[in-house]
Amino acid sequence: MKIFLLTFLIFLLAVLGLAIGWLFSNRSLKGSCGGLSAIPGMENAHCSCSNPCEKRKQKMAQEAALKQGAAIE
Repeated sequence: MKIFLLTFLIFLLAVLGLAIGWLFSNRSLKGSCGGLSAIPGMENAHCSCSNPCEKRKQKMAQEAALKQGAAIE
């Protein structure tokens, strides 16, 4: 029973610390660039991350190159 209470207390402190940190950071929760928006063919599949991952940066560069090539023709 002591181990259970000690484990419960440790998890409770961890969750409390995360909650306090989230409250003081004054930021809203947001998703990543992955998930359903990464599925090919999805409408409005854009990334609104302030710092996209490398894979997303490469995909954005390819899309920009295709748009630029289409604009030239």
